[in-house]
Amino acid sequence: MMMCYGLFVFELKTVPFQSIEENKDWRFPANSRVNQRSALQFIGRDNETMTLSGILYPELTGGRLSLAILERMADLGASWPLIDGTGIPLGFYVMTNLKKTKTEFFRDGTPRKIEFIISLTKTDPPGWVPYADIIGMI
Repeated sequence: MMMCYGLFVFELKTVPFQSIEENKDWRFPANSRVNQRSALQFIGRDNETMTLSGILYPELTGGRLSLAILERMADLGASWPLIDGTGIPLGFYVMTNLKKTKTEFFRDGTPRKIEFIISLTKTDPPGWVPYADIIGMI
């Protein structure tokens, strides 16, 4: 297991990502002052984001079905727990973007290669978790 997002397990046979990009920001709004630089005021952390990217070869690894499950999870609009491969919980995240680029097609139009980028944003824990909806889909 490489990582787990809700009930979805990232592994070599589903969606094996090749890179993880983490982004953390802190908020400092500016207050204008006369004859001085603007005063910056620290008001806390901003939302953390994580981007997973990689290439799928459906003949060898997961493919369209695995990405469809992730897409359905995003359609539910819920935040899901994200746990790394060593079992460390990273928090609750929502999927804000899924980009797929399909290339190298078979004669019937099925792609041999799918490049993907999944963008996740950290949120507060949800009040409810729609596991029944995602389980009913499988």
